[in-house]
Amino acid sequence: LGAAKKRAEKLGFRVFVLTAADHGEAREAARRYAALLEIVSAQSAARRPVCLLAGGELTVTVRGHGRGGRNQEFALASLVEMGRRFRGRGDWLIASLGTDGIDGTTDAAGAWASPAIAERALSLGLDAPAFLEANDSYGFFARTGGLVVTGPTRTNVMDLRILLVTPPPKKARAWP
Repeated sequence: LGAAKKRAEKLGFRVFVLTAADHGEAREAARRYAALLEIVSAQSAARRPVCLLAGGELTVTVRGHGRGGRNQEFALASLVEMGRRFRGRGDWLIASLGTDGIDGTTDAAGAWASPAIAERALSLGLDAPAFLEANDSYGFFARTGGLVVTGPTRTNVMDLRILLVTPPPKKARAWP
């Protein structure tokens, strides 16, 4: 988290480290973090890009028959939640990754979500909430290009969540 914070600051982000002991259901965490991004981006201090960082391990209650892991589930739940909250209100990217390079029983370390992934899903006719209900985050991100595959890293520090948001562009000033 410390290294991620330093790098994000060098890239011009205003950075907040939320926790190193994240826990609970991935879907609930996605709702909480999307709500927090909404609040942070609405503040006047958010005139520059904001980065929220969190670490720890979330859980998933599996009810469907799809594939994925807690990081991919978090990313897909975030995509669904951000679609509800953030349409046209700035650009954003959310990534959730296992530092060991393994998420669930898949070959992915995790996944990332953004408006571009949402657009790709729409163009492919994919229903993100249906994939989420089937616990098939791997299937969703494999088709939309959001998987992060690193291979095993042979180190396991924690899962890392990176949430980025930029304010919407300022409206062009109309000429009289």
